[in-house]
Amino acid sequence: MQNPPDLRPDLARARITETRRDGQPTIGMVSLGCPKALVDSERILTRLRAEGYGISADYSGADAVIVNTCGFLDSAKAESLEAIGEALQENGRVIVTGCLGAEPEFITGAHPKVLAVTGPHQYEQVLDAVHGAVPPSPDPFVDLLPARGVSLTPRHYSYLKISEGCNHKCKFCIIPDMRGRLVSRPQKAVLREAEKLVEAGVKELLVISQDTSAYGTDWKDRDEKFPFLSLAKELGELGAWVRMHYVYPYPHVREAVPLMAEGKILPYLDIPFQHSHPDTLRRMARPAAAERTLDEIAAWRDTCPDITLRSTFIVGYPGETEAEFQHLLDWMDEAQLDRVGCFKYENVDGARSNALPDHVPEEVKQERWDRFMAKAQTISEAKLEARVGSVIEVIVDDVDEDGIATCRTKADAPEIDGNLFIDDGAEALKPGDIVSVEVDEAGEYDLWGQLR
Repeated sequence: MQNPPDLRPDLARARITETRRDGQPTIGMVSLGCPKALVDSERILTRLRAEGYGISADYSGADAVIVNTCGFLDSAKAESLEAIGEALQENGRVIVTGCLGAEPEFITGAHPKVLAVTGPHQYEQVLDAVHGAVPPSPDPFVDLLPARGVSLTPRHYSYLKISEGCNHKCKFCIIPDMRGRLVSRPQKAVLREAEKLVEAGVKELLVISQDTSAYGTDWKDRDEKFPFLSLAKELGELGAWVRMHYVYPYPHVREAVPLMAEGKILPYLDIPFQHSHPDTLRRMARPAAAERTLDEIAAWRDTCPDITLRSTFIVGYPGETEAEFQHLLDWMDEAQLDRVGCFKYENVDGARSNALPDHVPEEVKQERWDRFMAKAQTISEAKLEARVGSVIEVIVDDVDEDGIATCRTKADAPEIDGNLFIDDGAEALKPGDIVSVEVDEAGEYDLWGQLR
C-alpha cells in the first residue's frame, strides 16, 4: 500500500499546474494508500477548487496541507505517521483525514500539532477544518468549478468508485470498522460521472470499491438481484476501456464474463482470493472453497479465453502450516493466474486475527513469500512469452524525451501490473492513444513491441 511517489505534493508538479492568483488561499494534498482513497482526495480537492482554493504542488506553496491517510496495515499506519510528520516539518499546518483518521488519538499522540483529524470519506468535516485553518476567499469571476473536477491521475484514465464499505468480516481486515458496511452509489449517479469522464477525454475507467461485485445488493427495494451486472453492461456502452477491480468471486460474476468476450468491458478481473487452503480460508473467515474457485476460473476462461486474472494473496497467516502453504503453490500451478501480488501477514491493531494461535515466525513468512513470488514469476514469464508474435491493442501512458513509449495492454492496470514498451517509431504518440502493436520480446512482467 505504498503511495505512488508522483502523487506526493512535493513531486506532483507534472499533475497540478495551476497558477495562484493574488490573495488566493492554497491547499496541498498528500494522498496515501489505495485508489479508493485517491478518489476521496480528488473529491476533496474538487470541492475546495470550487470554493476558490488553489491547489499547490508543493509544501512551500500551500497555506495548509491535507494528508489523506491509510490505516489498513501497521506498515501503512507508520507510513501515514511519517507523511504527517514530513508535512508538519515542511509546512507546519496539517489537516489529517482518511482511514487512520478513525483513530484520532493515535495520530494526535504522535503529532499533537496537527490542526484537525477527520475519518474516512468525511468530506464535510474536512472542508470545515480547511475553512477554519484557511478561510476561503473566492473570486466569483475567476473561481468556477472545473468541468471534470480535480484529477490526480493522468487525463486518459480515471478511477470510478461505485460504493463504499464492506459487509464481509474477514479476520485480518479492519476496513468495515473504518469505512462501515456496504453503501452503493445510485446507478444513475455512477453512470453520469462515467459519461462526464468519457466526454472529458478519459479512455479508461477503473471501477473500484471495497466489494465491486456486491454493488447494489444493499438496496432493499431493488429491481434486480445483482445490479453489478446491469452497471457493467451500461458502462460497456460508453466506448471506453472498463476495468473491474476488487471483484469478489460470487457465482453471478460468471454472468459478466460474456460482456468481456463481446468486447464491452475489458477481459480483466481483479479478484482477492487471499489463499487456497480451506482451513486457512476458514481461519480468515473467508466464505470460499478452493475447488469451486478453480471451477469458476475454468468457466470464465471457457466463456472468454483471453481473460486476464489478477489476485493478491497472504502468506504466513496465523496457523498456516507448510502443508497449507504447499497447497497454495499447487493451486497456483492449476489456476495459472496472470497477475499476482502477495503480502506477508502482519497484525493490524483491532483485527481479530491478532488473537489467533500459532503465529508464523517472520523468517518463515519471508521464506514462503520468496517461494510464492518465484512461482508467480515463472507463471507470468511463460504467459508473456506466449504473447510474442501476437498483435494486441495497447494504451499509451507516457512518451519520454527519447521517444520511448510506456504503454499498457488490456491485461495491465496502471501502477500495479506490467507495461509494454515501444522503443522505435513512437515519437508521435501521446498519452491516451490506443494503438496496435506486434509483441516481439517478453520479460518476467513486461513486454516490448513495434507499432503495426
